[in-house]
Amino acid sequence: MTTAHRSALAFACITALAGAWPAYAADTTALTLYRSDSAALYASHGGGDVGDGYAVVREQRSLNLAAGTHDVMVGDLPNSLDAEALALGFPDGSAKVISQRLLLAQGTGAALTGLIGHSVDVLGAGGLPLASGTLLRAGDALLVRDNGHTTLVSNYAAVRSSGADFPTGSSLSLRVDAARAGATRAVLSYPTSGLGWRAAYVATLQPGAACRMQFESRASIANRSGRDWHDAQVTLIAGEPNMAKASAPRPMMAMARGYSAKAESADMPQQDSVGDYRSYTLPAAVELPDGSVSQVPLYAVRTLDCVRTALYENGNSFQPQKPILSRDFNQGGGSAIVSTLKLKAFDSLPAGFLRVLTADRNGTPQFIGEGRIDDTPKGSDASITLGTAFDLRAERERTAFSTDKAGRTLDEAFRISLSNAGDSARTVTVREHPSRWRQWTLVSSSSKPSEQTPDTLEFRVDVPANGKAVLDYAVRYSWTADEQPQ
Repeated sequence: MTTAHRSALAFACITALAGAWPAYAADTTALTLYRSDSAALYASHGGGDVGDGYAVVREQRSLNLAAGTHDVMVGDLPNSLDAEALALGFPDGSAKVISQRLLLAQGTGAALTGLIGHSVDVLGAGGLPLASGTLLRAGDALLVRDNGHTTLVSNYAAVRSSGADFPTGSSLSLRVDAARAGATRAVLSYPTSGLGWRAAYVATLQPGAACRMQFESRASIANRSGRDWHDAQVTLIAGEPNMAKASAPRPMMAMARGYSAKAESADMPQQDSVGDYRSYTLPAAVELPDGSVSQVPLYAVRTLDCVRTALYENGNSFQPQKPILSRDFNQGGGSAIVSTLKLKAFDSLPAGFLRVLTADRNGTPQFIGEGRIDDTPKGSDASITLGTAFDLRAERERTAFSTDKAGRTLDEAFRISLSNAGDSARTVTVREHPSRWRQWTLVSSSSKPSEQTPDTLEFRVDVPANGKAVLDYAVRYSWTADEQPQ
């Protein structure tokens, strides 16, 4: 029998034969999830755990303790947690932890890690008993101790235990000193990877000349931690805390309350502040199965104003150390005109991706573009590029160039020719960046600039349906004797 077949059969038999497991029961769980843009977390293909993402877990566990010093095993932990930041305590003071050891779930026998320290029966093919006793180590081979003898079992078919809740993932081995026997409540906290969230926005543009949209805000929660989370109380953190420790998630941050916003309804998350970040506490407990991506509302659906722009842009805000006199500098780019969308944040918008839809002539919503929105405070603008406009094209050519080194000036002129093959008139925003030198003036232009800043010239040019339009402009650069280029 191969290792893969043996492991699959072992897991199937364990699941079928498990009885009542008395060691522990998980009570309530609180998860604080931090934003992650890891593609692996949200991928719909591939399996297994993912080491990206970051969450802080706080679990209440009921442990059945014996009086005095003894060992207790706590299982069902994620596969990638920070062992150095893991802590377990007893709020009522009835017991104390003398030492703790994290047993990592590794290899094909990872499902057996939670049974370490407990009595098991190891079975061969056809249910033949191979060994019985206390499981010391799990993996491709098992170490079982009984009556002072230790047996190494390397070829087995199944492992049987009387447990009810079969502990999966990693396990925590505790040496505990308890004042009395009986059920005792413990609080377990730790950071872990494999959990993360990000915002997911959908904007559906409304028909008409004005730009209006129906705006939906959701939180996508990914669980690739190696375990399920049942009835978890979830808080989402928006912002970018510094993670200095590469080998494991950082310990939890101290939480200071300041800003607080009431939820729009009982079905919406409660927004609050956490230090320099924002938090969203979900209104009800959620199920987060392993290997899943769940979505919950972040804000109520609303209608927003927006701005759509057909943009033709050349250059950027580059500033040289000396005036650039080369004729070939900044000749301009291609012919593509991009479609952009801008909206004003009605509240704090956590970073995520915005998908934009619009209805076709049959009223069917169609996808027209997607872009990333960074963390956007209330009242600030959020912009994305939808794509390249199909019917619009541009050509840019230099029409004049002259340099007067003695007079320390440079004159340059451009012509931008715009064409529109569509059946509707369009307005194209032409954005130019005079970047040969920081001192320049607009000498002339065929259209008045709609915006002018120290590094930007912007024009709005109307282009008729199935027609063309031309923009001409000229600038003059000047510099002092100290700034004269070599």
